[in-house]
Amino acid sequence: MRLFLTFLLTMTLLQATEAQQLRLAVLKYGGGGDWYANLATSVPNLIAFCNSNMKTQIDPEQAIVEVGSPDIFNYPFVHMTGHGNVVFSDVEAQNLRRYLLSGGFLHVDDNYGMDQFVRRELKKIFPSEELVELPPSHPIFQQQYRFDKGLPKIHEHDMGRPQAFGIVQDGRLVLLYTFESDLGDGWESPEVHGNSEDTRRKALQMGANIVRYVLLAADPDSEM
Repeated sequence: MRLFLTFLLTMTLLQATEAQQLRLAVLKYGGGGDWYANLATSVPNLIAFCNSNMKTQIDPEQAIVEVGSPDIFNYPFVHMTGHGNVVFSDVEAQNLRRYLLSGGFLHVDDNYGMDQFVRRELKKIFPSEELVELPPSHPIFQQQYRFDKGLPKIHEHDMGRPQAFGIVQDGRLVLLYTFESDLGDGWESPEVHGNSEDTRRKALQMGANIVRYVLLAADPDSEM
């Protein structure tokens, strides 16, 4: 089953590239947290930035996918954000685990206030794994744009330093959790938060690095 799902994700990526229909998805989850935070402009702006600056051919329209849906296997990159509670049922956690182990990638971006909840739910997916902080030397910070100090600080929350955590399976980073940074707010249009152009540029460049890292991992022969 795992080999079949890996094949499905790989074929989805290759076919999407040929048809210029590769899509990124936002994760819809239960528990009362606002999974839809930043929905209007955040990921669409990131897609536009990637298509303009990295010559990707990503569908400008983001998808929305539920945690337990088999449709999640159609997307090599799924973005998750919010401010509050997160709850995965056992079935949803198992589906997300299969997706990640089969070649999928989840980017969790704490919009502020979801940390204690999402850490608890990630344990349902990988009970024996701990989130490990990624050093600035990690390849995800050294893609098209270099971040030699690691994750950039975009929004101030609790005066903490920005941290990027990951879960690695079989040598592959399958999950990235960005904390005390709030990249998604930086992806939003300038009128939403009044961020400076420099702040927005750093957020979008880091987001583009994540997308590039994921797509190259899914298709190593790509000429991105």
